[in-house]
Order: sequence, then structure tokens, then C-alpha cells
Amino acid sequence: MLKLLHRGKVKDVYAVDNNTLLFHFSDRISAFDIKMNQSIPKKGEILCKFSEFWFNTLPIENHMIRVTGKDKMLVKRLKIYPIECVVRGFLYGSLIERYKEGSLVIKFPSSFQPIMAAKLPRPIFDPTTKSEEHDIPIEEENIINNSFMTRKEFDYVKKTSISLYNRMNQIADKVGFIIGDVKFEFGKDLETEKILLADSLGPDEYRLWLKSEYRPGKLQESYDKQLLRDWLTQIGFKDIVNRWAKQGKKPPPPQIPREIIEKISARYSLAYQTFSGHTIDS
Repeated sequence: MLKLLHRGKVKDVYAVDNNTLLFHFSDRISAFDIKMNQSIPKKGEILCKFSEFWFNTLPIENHMIRVTGKDKMLVKRLKIYPIECVVRGFLYGSLIERYKEGSLVIKFPSSFQPIMAAKLPRPIFDPTTKSEEHDIPIEEENIINNSFMTRKEFDYVKKTSISLYNRMNQIADKVGFIIGDVKFEFGKDLETEKILLADSLGPDEYRLWLKSEYRPGKLQESYDKQLLRDWLTQIGFKDIVNRWAKQGKKPPPPQIPREIIEKISARYSLAYQTFSGHTIDS
């Protein structure tokens, strides 16, 4: 029997041997760092296969060995950097919230109109801490000073992350989608010490919008879990999360309506089919 090393928000990680891990992608879903009680049908399978698609497509060495079954992936065990490498191409989500509250350290040119979902003059690297509780933005100097990465390693993952984001958007553009932002993870090969692309890469790691529906100045129709975040915001649950957070607590999640669950599942499936050309069996 494999040893369970970690049960995360999305996937379970098992030790196969000293050099190999097994990722089991689940149908679980979370938002605002709260795990929902309900699951999304086919989500685990789609996340697994989407990760396989990107690992096979992007021009960078990664830790994937192979997919086994519908929702499991064998990967190399790496020394993972404790940093989420976020690249943002649009003023959306937490980025626009930070802009409005004045905590955003990034300066935009005077010609830029800072409206919701506006395309940024160029993609920005916006790393965060890596936490099961709540990821928070972290500055380059803090990353270096805390020995999370050397400056050379930081420069590499920053340049590589932006390059990969641009490549993903080129691919997305050809099939009628826009990737608003993306989160990468990297780790060092235990033998060669080479930096590899790691973890997973699917609709839980990026915002995905249809080009035909993209309109700056409003919430975008999402083909990722933003759909759940938007619903939770509409019913006031995000405000509840913020109030409980002041006391160091997390509120119990609400019951997700069936139509929202079915819509998320259908959009995940459509996105995977559009990018890969393969369908998900019903």
C-alpha cells in the first residue's frame, strides 16, 4: 500500500519510492481557501489530463513520468520551491482588489486604464507564498532574504514563468480562449539539481475566458473555478470569509446549487476538449 504524504485542496500525494510520487487528482473544489463539501464530477480526471496536455506541450522539462488511469499521474520527486510563481496578464481577481486598496506596488503607465479585466501593458510576475491556508504576495527581496531561492534561481523562474504564460496564451488564442493569469510551481531534480516545471497545470491554476465573450470592465465568463468564486461572492460568502478571518477562523461552506456544479463540470470538460481535441467520457 502506498503511503499518503499529503492531502491537499485538489489532490492527494503518495510516495511510490524515494524518487517517485503518485498524484491522485480529486473532484474536490475549494474557493477563498475554503474546501467545499460537494465535489465537481469529472474534475479530477480533467485536471490530470489537462496537466498531461500542458506538460507534453510546453517547451520545458517537467517532472511528469506518465499518467496512470483516468486521474492519477506518476511524477519525479523534486525539492519544491515554497513559492507560487504567478503571472498576470489582466487586471483581475486579487490584483484589482490590491490596486483599489492601494497595496499594489506595481506601477502602471499613465496611458493604462485600470478597469476590471483590462489587459496589462505586459504580463507581470507576481509571486506568492505557498500555503494551504492563504497565499499572500511576496516581494523579490523577501524571497531572496528568506533563502527560498537564490537570485539566479529567482531570475530564471521569473523569466521562464512569463515565457510559459505567453506560450500558453498563444495556444489558447488559436482555440478561442484567453488565459487571464496562471500559477506555476518549480522544483529541483534531486539528482541533477536542474529546475523543472512541477505540480499540476489545469483550470485550478489559471483563469480561462472565451475570446468571443471577453469584455473589459466587467466580470468575465469563466471556464475555470472562478465561476464558483463569483457565485460565492454574489451570495455574500466572501464577506463572511473575510469577517471570520479576522478571528483566525474559517466559516462552514454553503451548499452549492446543482446548476452551478453542473455548469463548472461542463465548462471544465469543454475547455479540455477544445485545447486537446479529446473528449471526456460521460
